[in-house]
Amino acid sequence: MEKRYGAPIAGGEKEVLAGFLDHYRATMLELCEGMSEKDLRRSLVPSGTTLLGIVKHLAYVEIGWFHENVANKRYEYPFDVDADPEADFRIEDDETPEEIFELYRSACELSRAALAAASLDDPILNPERSRDYNVRWVVVHMIEETARHAGHADIIREQLDGRTEIGYR
Repeated sequence: MEKRYGAPIAGGEKEVLAGFLDHYRATMLELCEGMSEKDLRRSLVPSGTTLLGIVKHLAYVEIGWFHENVANKRYEYPFDVDADPEADFRIEDDETPEEIFELYRSACELSRAALAAASLDDPILNPERSRDYNVRWVVVHMIEETARHAGHADIIREQLDGRTEIGYR
């Protein structure tokens, strides 16, 4: 089966959408490959955004949308989401890149499992979320969210070491 950007070009809707999401997930990790811990933690923008912070944020967004909303399973965040809404972007001194990358990979696996068990037309099961959302919306939103942050990470990576050819396979 021919693929472009990791997604089948003639597959079913769910397969193509999942392929695009996996492409941007892989791109996000590729943008961090070969970087020192210092550079992964380094911010070059006024907001304080870092490569590692973006990966951590995306891990918790995956958990929120797929694990909590699609699979309707509780997740105990290691921070108070309401009191500290930026905690998912912040890398604490005791957090290592390996831990953050594993958190992201694990979150993506939970997401893949939740998506595999659902239909795109299924409504979100989490009663705290509007019943107007369906799984299709979540997948499209996560493609947008991951691609947008991969773009941010691409610019940060270019600022750090000049590399620009990532994610175009």
